[in-house]
Amino acid sequence: MKAMRNEAGFTLIELLVVVAIIGILAAIAIPQFAIYRQKGFDSEAESDLRNAATAEEALVAAGSAYSTCADAATCKTTLPGFSPTTGVTMAMTGAASSFTGTSTHGSGSGKTWNYNSAAGGIQ
Repeated sequence: MKAMRNEAGFTLIELLVVVAIIGILAAIAIPQFAIYRQKGFDSEAESDLRNAATAEEALVAAGSAYSTCADAATCKTTLPGFSPTTGVTMAMTGAASSFTGTSTHGSGSGKTWNYNSAAGGIQ
């Protein structure tokens, strides 16, 4: 019997080259993806701080004083319309004519966002 030599397919070397290329691309992409995730978490913390600042201003516009809250759960009940993102740690401190606040995300890069209404916003 004659062996069939015209079978179409890939050789082992071609398959190994493709697997190696995919491995190299994955080694480049995975660390970059982790950095993008951290930036996304940091943006969530910044956004929550801006939303809390807007809620503080709404509270004063409604005739109340600036509010103080030690954590995101307290801010949710104290500030009108504010809903914090899961994983964000924040605190707001109200004074007679201004307020300050900080926020950070546990899965982010560790950056802490600071808000000072007297100084004009995020510092």
